[in-house]
Amino acid sequence: MTFQDLGLCPPILRALAEQGYENPSPIQEKAIPPALAGRDVLGCAQTGTGKTCAFAAPILQRLDGKKASGRPIRALILTPTRELALQIQESFQAYGKHLPLRSAVIFGGVGQNPQVEQLKKGVDILVATPGRLGDLYNQKYVDLSRLEIFVLDEADRMLDMGFIHDVRRILGWLPKRKQTLFFSATMPPEVQGLVDELLADPVKVAVDPVSSPVEIIDQKLYYVDRGNKTKLLAHLIGTLGVKNALVFTRTKHGANKVAGDLVKAGLTAAAIHGNKSQTARQQALADFKAGRVQVLVATDIAARGLDIEELSHVFNYNLPDVPETYVHRIGRTGRAGRGGAAVSFCDVNEKEELKAIEKLLGRPVPVVAGHPWPMEVLEPAPRDKKGRVVNPEDAEARAAAKERRRQRDAANKAANQEKKAKAAQKAPEPQPPEPPAAEPAPKKKRGRGRRSSATLEEALTAVEPKKPERARPVYDDFQKPDPLASDVIMDATARLLSSRRPLPVREERPRNQRRKRQEKQEQRQAKPAPKPAPAPKADARRGGRDRGRSRRPMEPDLRKHGQKDSTEQPSLMKPYYLSDD
Repeated sequence: MTFQDLGLCPPILRALAEQGYENPSPIQEKAIPPALAGRDVLGCAQTGTGKTCAFAAPILQRLDGKKASGRPIRALILTPTRELALQIQESFQAYGKHLPLRSAVIFGGVGQNPQVEQLKKGVDILVATPGRLGDLYNQKYVDLSRLEIFVLDEADRMLDMGFIHDVRRILGWLPKRKQTLFFSATMPPEVQGLVDELLADPVKVAVDPVSSPVEIIDQKLYYVDRGNKTKLLAHLIGTLGVKNALVFTRTKHGANKVAGDLVKAGLTAAAIHGNKSQTARQQALADFKAGRVQVLVATDIAARGLDIEELSHVFNYNLPDVPETYVHRIGRTGRAGRGGAAVSFCDVNEKEELKAIEKLLGRPVPVVAGHPWPMEVLEPAPRDKKGRVVNPEDAEARAAAKERRRQRDAANKAANQEKKAKAAQKAPEPQPPEPPAAEPAPKKKRGRGRRSSATLEEALTAVEPKKPERARPVYDDFQKPDPLASDVIMDATARLLSSRRPLPVREERPRNQRRKRQEKQEQRQAKPAPKPAPAPKADARRGGRDRGRSRRPMEPDLRKHGQKDSTEQPSLMKPYYLSDD
């Protein structure tokens, strides 16, 4: 059977031919026709069987045959890892290069602005990981209301990585009427429950027994102590004719350590795991695919979905806890019918994991004896209170993480101290306050004799020796003068004896304005003469109640006429002129 027999359109057939595809794989033969017809598909197949093409080709053909205005998101492919998302996006671009459809990929670990710009331009097909899709959907950058096709890839891996709750939340954002393509290598109960909720009368497609290894892969097992695994790995890479190798470790710390040891042994190696930035992971994977790096050391984050052409060897540096993970790991080699080799190391603490793997496979893994570093430690590690083996790999990883935190805290503390020291150097030193400048002495006027004093007070002050000013009590609003001070008594006496202009007495308001103006004009022309203030008349409104009673004359309002009282205006005593005579 050929791809043309499956009913694919000429643009897609031409793109597949350019990729070197000649005959469809079993999963493609069984999944493409019902997917083209719009049916829901449940695909159970191991990794490396061509699942991506099985759902990508039908999606491209269905979207191209039905145009939509505004370029909304019409197909969504949800995948667990960033590397797999990038790989699926590359496949869509390759298979649809002759179609006017636009695809994009969004995932975490990198800035979202470039991804948002792509979404704003319009996207027909969106490949996403659950975390970043949820973030952009909550920010109103993703609209799934016009979705037509939904693909959930590696559903069991979603469950293993804890994304099952995120997947259920995303399903609530999708339209009820849509085509669903569901792919998973295994079918645990949680995944089966999701299938029952999501798919409607699906076409079930199964290729090979679930979780079975690829038969063409040559599997070998080496018993070796934990401390000699890196030596044996470097020895095998040099003696087995390894073109390129993917090495799986248990922990992130172990991946870094193994990659570093291989580099010291003269091999080109790189590590990828969750603590690496997305840019570093993409760069390491690109270098490995291009042949610039011979060995790629990874945790199980890379166990699924990585399509590396002509991968010759897979090494299990540490055996996995889950037996199915072993199948996914070795499935990285032997893809598309090509041969490959899978080599596993086992120490005394990993025998329980080996039993579970052999039980899943249904047969033992062939053991290689006679290598330079046979296993000599036969006593397993001690167990904890719950009876579980204390794995040295995990303990070493925890100790390394603790040491990294300590170094990071010390570096942050040193950086803060350095920043404070620089700030202290830049800040100007506090200068001592300058003493107040002495007031310049008044210049003496040259001339005959002395200047005449204007007042008696000034004259007395001029001849009186200066005495220290006596402190006076300070009140809230003003300073109360001392009534017995000599200057106050003299000033008050001078005011009483001096002749001054009599203060105007408040009179009744004239009956008309003409009379008022005449009186003001007469007052200005006439010279002021001291007159006793007339006694005020009795108030007629009181009805004569104050008759015969002596009334106090009305005191003039001094402030109203602009004149100050005795405590505010300067002394009115006639000046006495002092001379040397």
